[in-house]
Amino acid sequence: MNPAQFLVLQLIAHTLADFFFQNDRLAKQKNELGFKSPFLKWHILIVFLLSWALSFQVYFVYGALVIALTHFIIDGIKPRINRSAGLGKYAFFIDQFLHLIILVSVVLVYSFRIGINPWFEVGLSHGSLLVGFAYLACLKPSNIFIKEVFRAYEISVPGADDLPNAGKLIGVLERVLVLTFVLMSEFQAVGFLIAAKSILRFKNDDSLKTEYVLIGTLLSFGLAVLLGIFIRFY
Repeated sequence: MNPAQFLVLQLIAHTLADFFFQNDRLAKQKNELGFKSPFLKWHILIVFLLSWALSFQVYFVYGALVIALTHFIIDGIKPRINRSAGLGKYAFFIDQFLHLIILVSVVLVYSFRIGINPWFEVGLSHGSLLVGFAYLACLKPSNIFIKEVFRAYEISVPGADDLPNAGKLIGVLERVLVLTFVLMSEFQAVGFLIAAKSILRFKNDDSLKTEYVLIGTLLSFGLAVLLGIFIRFY
């Protein structure tokens, strides 16, 4: 295992813990109560276990502890950031930025100071692992990211919550398809998909709702395209 594989595995562990191993209700409770949230302790335990397990290294238990404890502190003070007049709408981005900075720092320090000695050699290259991470990011994390962008720019449209689960599923499917097309160098298919969605979704006399859908579509497609391009060049 090299440092690049190690880092991507830790990114996958973070993505699973922060987006897939908690539902919207528990995440909201944690964001509102902080240190007082009963779920926060379980969340930190999940962060620790996933980080340690996906390191495939016995001695990374200390690195996983650092990641989990700093995660606890950041999530604990997040309600204060949420209540801040100036920073509240950017709380999600600040939270994720801090988590990622700490994660990358711990991985780099551990890799070069202690060394990588896995008990199980991962049979996938860092490129293959990165593709797996990209597909994970196209699922629930991208839905949350787009929602937080709307929140940051105070974008909301009455009646825009029609069939919210269907909208989320459409977003997931289009990102998975776009990422697949970009990785296969089928850029014409991406253009066809955008055109098809435009025809189906923009037959609406409500200009505000049309703009809302357009912003969401551009963000959704943009995330998938950027992930695909990054992987291809990396």
